[in-house]
Amino acid sequence: MNSNKNCQWRIARRPSGNVVHEDFEYHENEIPKIENGQILLKTLYLNLAPVMRMYMSGKSIAGEAALNIGDVIHGRGVGEVIESNHSDYKVGDIIQGQMGWQTYKATSVTNSEKFRKVPDAGVPYSIGLSLFGMTGFSAYFGFFSSGKPKKEDTVVISGAAGGVGSIVVQLAKTLGCKVIGVAGGVEKCGFLEDLGCDIALDYKTGDIASKIKEVTPNGIDLYFDNVGGEILSACLDNLAQNSRIVLCGSISEYISVEPYGLTNYTNLRKTNSTMQGFFIYNHMDDLDEAEKKLKNWVSSGAVKPIEYIFDGFLSMPDSLASLYNGKNFGVALCRVSPGPYDL
Repeated sequence: MNSNKNCQWRIARRPSGNVVHEDFEYHENEIPKIENGQILLKTLYLNLAPVMRMYMSGKSIAGEAALNIGDVIHGRGVGEVIESNHSDYKVGDIIQGQMGWQTYKATSVTNSEKFRKVPDAGVPYSIGLSLFGMTGFSAYFGFFSSGKPKKEDTVVISGAAGGVGSIVVQLAKTLGCKVIGVAGGVEKCGFLEDLGCDIALDYKTGDIASKIKEVTPNGIDLYFDNVGGEILSACLDNLAQNSRIVLCGSISEYISVEPYGLTNYTNLRKTNSTMQGFFIYNHMDDLDEAEKKLKNWVSSGAVKPIEYIFDGFLSMPDSLASLYNGKNFGVALCRVSPGPYDL
C-alpha cells in the first residue's frame, strides 16, 4: 500500500452468501486537492459493520444508498484534518462521519455525510466509532427512547457481545435492570458475564427458546433485538405485560436467502406490548445530549468502549467477512493510521 496515494476498496461484484475477497477491488489514486470550503481528511479508523453486505447487494438501508459496481465501499470512519479551507475546521481536528473505504477524503462536510467532531476523552479516537459514534448513539437512543426502560426490568439483549449490544448491556446495568445477554459460544458468554450480565445464554448449544423461557419466569419487560429470526420469535413467546421490543438490527438475515417468517406476533396484542423499530438518523438533533451522558459514564467507569480492532487497510475485505462468523467482540474497526493516544 502506498501511503502517498489515496488507497480505496471498491465493489467488484455482488456478493453471493458471505462476502469474499473477490467481491472487492483495490485502487490507488492521487490524494485529492481541496477547494474553498473543503477539508482534507486522513483516515485513522474505519468501521466494519454487517450491514455493509446489504449495500454491496444493491440494497439501500440505514440511510445509505445502495452501491453500484465500481463504487467505493460505504463506511463511517474517524479522520484527522490535515488541510483546511473551511471556517469550522482546523488542522488537527478529529472528526467522524461517512469516510468510505479510503485513506484520504476531500469533503465540504455536507449534511448527508453526518460529520461531527470527536471529543477528546483521553483515549484512542476509535471511540468516535464506538461509544461516541453511531454505534453508541444507537444503543443510547434505542434503549432509552424506544425501550423506555425501568429499574428492575428484565432486559434481554440479542447480539449482546456485538457493538451495539455490548453497550446496551452496560446501559441496562447502570439503570439497575436484570440483564440477560444472548451470544454465540462459551467465550462470548464468559465475556458477557464479565461485562455485567446477570445471565448469558449461548444460542449455539441447546434450544434457545427453552433457555429464554427458563430464565424469564415472569416474562421479558424489554427485548433489544440485534439479530431477528429465531431469537426474536422466542422472545415474542415470553413477553410480560406491557413489554417493549426494540428492533435495532437483523444480522441473522443479512446473508440468509429467505427472510424468517414470524408467526407469533399476535402475542404483542395479548400482552399489550409494543414492537418498535428506530432509525438513529432521526435523533441527529439530540446527539450532543447523548454524547454528554456517555462521556460522563466513561469518566466514571460505568461504561467502557468494547472494540475489536483489525490492523491495516489492506485487511478490510477479509475483516468484514469474519464478522458473519461471529468472531468479534464489541465494535469491529480497522486501524488505518495511528492517531493520538494510540500505543
